[in-house]
Amino acid sequence: MHVYGIKNCNTVKKALTWLEDNAISYTFHDFKKEGISEEKLLTWENQIGWEPLVNKRGTTWRQLSSEEQTAVIDSDSANALMQAKTSVIKRPVIESKGGIIVGFDESEYKAKLT
Repeated sequence: MHVYGIKNCNTVKKALTWLEDNAISYTFHDFKKEGISEEKLLTWENQIGWEPLVNKRGTTWRQLSSEEQTAVIDSDSANALMQAKTSVIKRPVIESKGGIIVGFDESEYKAKLT
């Protein structure tokens, strides 16, 4: 299983703690250090679409100009933004046998990861 996120993100910390408390092993990919490829974004989007990946509630999104925000209208524009500003990606993104999970929801984790 792969967990994608940013180590100092509170939601990622909650998710990693939950995984460790439940003895679930994972490999961590840090967006800040390793970035994200368009190929990986497209793989996720084939399963869940691009909209759930863009965190429109986060600080990074709110700091964008209104022009930058309104320019995000499809997969191509969203991917360009997510690659340029990886902190706009909703975190964590978990690739598991059960599919892609975005964010932290304990009930979803219990259902799909245990």
